[in-house]
Amino acid sequence: MESATRLPTYLITGSNGLLGQKLIGLLAPRAALGELRVVASSRGANKLHDIFPAVPFVTMDVTDPMHVRAVLGELAPTNVIHTAAMTNVDACETERDECWKQNTTAVEILAAECAALDAHLTHVSTDFIFDGEAGPYDEAAAPNPVNFYGGSKLAAEEAVKAAGGRWAIARTVLVYGTAHLYGRSNIVLWVRDSLRAGKALNVVDDQWRTPTLAEDLADGCLRLAEQQAHGVFNICSDELLTPYQMALQVVDHFGLDGSLLTRVTANTFTQPARRPPRTGLIIDKARRELGYVPHSFQDGIRLVDEQSG
Repeated sequence: MESATRLPTYLITGSNGLLGQKLIGLLAPRAALGELRVVASSRGANKLHDIFPAVPFVTMDVTDPMHVRAVLGELAPTNVIHTAAMTNVDACETERDECWKQNTTAVEILAAECAALDAHLTHVSTDFIFDGEAGPYDEAAAPNPVNFYGGSKLAAEEAVKAAGGRWAIARTVLVYGTAHLYGRSNIVLWVRDSLRAGKALNVVDDQWRTPTLAEDLADGCLRLAEQQAHGVFNICSDELLTPYQMALQVVDHFGLDGSLLTRVTANTFTQPARRPPRTGLIIDKARRELGYVPHSFQDGIRLVDEQSG
């Protein structure tokens, strides 16, 4: 009888990150109403205490199996949404041991513990599992990563599937947005802040992505968790754009000096990690099965503007 009446309990890893913060923002008001429990977790100190003081926080190193077992055993979550990852693609290429530890080993640990506790795991993956030769991709497309980051995330997907638990994988693309005490930039903030400072930018126009508003990704992940969905789902926008095309929309919205933008090709840059030229993901399955509807990129920029000033 106790298990039948127990409140759903959501454990969010990487709660200090952009996606983690958006998920806490969605869940905290419902927790306040007594509809569910939500627990934030991160390896570092809690950055959200000022804005979500009522949300409990636990420090958890997802790469430490004993630590993960202790935390999950204590909390007994019904749902784990795993957002923590090493996402700097070039750093992953040069720091491969750390990348594998954070992106693959951690997922093996979490997936095993979730399976043992019968907790539903929602794991966030990436379009970079593909080589970018034939995008946009649906969920059944064959992966073929061209960099170590993509390889680590593909291995993590395989670990989730092999663990024997209940799971869903949310693949996403080029996430943007703004968050509290969050130091990392993204396509919208980078272009806006650079041009406001009078800095000229070289922006690639021969790579294609379906950029994802962080609020949309949080919504999609929560739909997967709430519906106890099973399988792989693409969670992003449905607009296939180049970074240069995105930058032009940022310029238009903020009234910036577009002459500071220079349209270039990817071979202008020397980077440790190769980038797939044309990814993007097809979201028909998420629309059909989850009721997922993303913002347009223009509306996403408007929301970032409202939130960040």
